[in-house]
Amino acid sequence: MIENRVTPIFETTIRFFSFFTILTNLLVAIYFSLSLIKTRQGYMSIINKPGTLTAVTVYITIVGLVYQVILRHTWEPQGAQKIVDELLHSVIPVLVIIFWYLFEEKKSVTYQQIPKWLIYPLIYLIYILIRGRFSNFYPYPFVDAGRLGLSKVLANSAGLIVLFICISALYIKIGKFILKIK
Repeated sequence: MIENRVTPIFETTIRFFSFFTILTNLLVAIYFSLSLIKTRQGYMSIINKPGTLTAVTVYITIVGLVYQVILRHTWEPQGAQKIVDELLHSVIPVLVIIFWYLFEEKKSVTYQQIPKWLIYPLIYLIYILIRGRFSNFYPYPFVDAGRLGLSKVLANSAGLIVLFICISALYIKIGKFILKIK
């Protein structure tokens, strides 16, 4: 993005960190870094709470699903960018899902946690809509209010919120199922 930028470097940096993919992969990195620190130092934190891993897994699953279904055909990355693209949208989501399967404390994860898990994507949505209004930059075509209009973007966003809720509920249901068969 820096080499091919059409805006000042500060704006390019803000745009880079306006992608849900980038923010969520950072969240994954922070989660696993804190997990490693917790393991080595033994302190309690949000990382220990049942459901935190499920929430992170839901977010990165959405990254992978939306990319594979909606966005993959919108561009053709080349070279190193293609490798990074596959890591962020395909490899990391699958690895996090496997980690969730192996290590989440599924018994303590409940449907009542889902509203809390929606805070991050809702704050993200509000941020990109407000910022897009002033900068005319929307990181994804389905939230481009300048092109689609606010009502279409809100309808698209409602669909994504439903997807978040369904994926969240699915992970909880799968977790309960796994517990039954063990």
